[in-house]
This record gives sequence, C-alpha cells and structure tokens, in this order.
Amino acid sequence: METLVTKKVSIVLPTHFVRMDPKERILIKAEEMFMQYGIRSVSMDDIANNLGMSKKTLYHYYADKDELVHAVVDGHINGIQSDCKVSREDAKDAIHEIFITMERIAEEISNMNPMLLYDLEKFHFRAYQRFREHKDKFLLQIVRDNMEWGIKEELYRPDVNIDILSKFRIESMMIPFNVTVFPPGKYNLAHTSEVIIEHFLFGLATVKGHKLIQKYNEQKNKKMSYDESKK
Repeated sequence: METLVTKKVSIVLPTHFVRMDPKERILIKAEEMFMQYGIRSVSMDDIANNLGMSKKTLYHYYADKDELVHAVVDGHINGIQSDCKVSREDAKDAIHEIFITMERIAEEISNMNPMLLYDLEKFHFRAYQRFREHKDKFLLQIVRDNMEWGIKEELYRPDVNIDILSKFRIESMMIPFNVTVFPPGKYNLAHTSEVIIEHFLFGLATVKGHKLIQKYNEQKNKKMSYDESKK
C-alpha cells in the first residue's frame, strides 16, 4: 500500500540532482523528507520511491534506516557548525552574530517538522547522542564565546553569569520543539524560536546593547518588507 509520504512528494527530479553521486542524492532526499514529515513517518520505501531508485540500490549504500538517519544527522550537524563559524566571521559585534544566527535558523526550520527531535530521541539513539554532543559541547561553546564577546564590548551586562545562562540558552533552544507546549497548528516553529532568542538577548544587553538590538531589528524588518514586496 502506498504511504501518505509517497503520495505527497513528486519523483520528478532536477537533472543536476540525478547526476549526483547516488549516496549524496540519498542523503539530500532523506534529509528533505525527514525535515518535512519527521523521521518516523518516512520509510526506506518512501525514500527509494521519491528518488526513483530501487530499494536494493538504497540498501547498497545504507544497511538500514538507522544508519541513514545517523548519516543525515551527522551531515546536518557538520553544516550547522560551518554556518556558526561563518556567522562569527561575518558579524560586526556579538549582537550582530545573534541576528545572523536568527536569520539562518529561520531559513533552516521554517518548514521543519517539530516531531523530528522527538523521533530522533525515541527511535534513533546513536544519532540522538550525536546531536546531544553537538548541542552540549559545540553549541554551548558558541554561546559562551558570544557572551564573552558581548561583555567585552559592553553590549552585555558585566554581571552576567556565563556558566548558568549559556546552559539556560542551550536548553531554551529545545522549547519550541515541545509540541505539547507549542502545538504545530497554532505556533510557527521559526517564529517561536526567534521570539525566545530575542527575549534572551534583551535580558543580556546593556543600554548600549538595547540600541543595537533596535537597530538590527529595524534592518531585519526592512529586509522582510522588501522581500515580501518582491513576491
């Protein structure tokens, strides 16, 4: 019986996508489908059908779904870590880094299924451990570095407890994915994440920092209005 996922997604693939290495094509399509539908809802059959590929070929590259999920998560995390480093290099100051990050997060999770992290934790332990390591080590250090930068520039309060608040910030990243608190039909994942980040940022900032937040907010709103007008 054809699944819901197979019905929803077209198997007509762009020429450049078809010419890719099969293993890369599988990763890209699997990530796309996991992000949209969650992990549990997508079967190996769904992925093979949407690639126009036989299951035999799919299993040649990935022994089972768990191995494929781990590869997708690992690749996604590597991409996030590269983006974080670029955001730091591109930022004019600590607050600007947060705004760059917010924009990239919004792009990344605008169409993300909130059940994805639940599925990962419940059904794919090894991949979830990879995500936890990324969150609790890499992302935590990114947050700590940003706080230290902001304090040095007098954009954040000097009395900020970096140890406690960096861990608080990391855990608050997970709140928008709690579908009991923020049901997907009522709350937009990207918008909820942005509201929480901005609230946290205002709590850190000095008067000088508040002025910069307002400046970057105005720039962001102008850009959004411009983008909307082009549609």
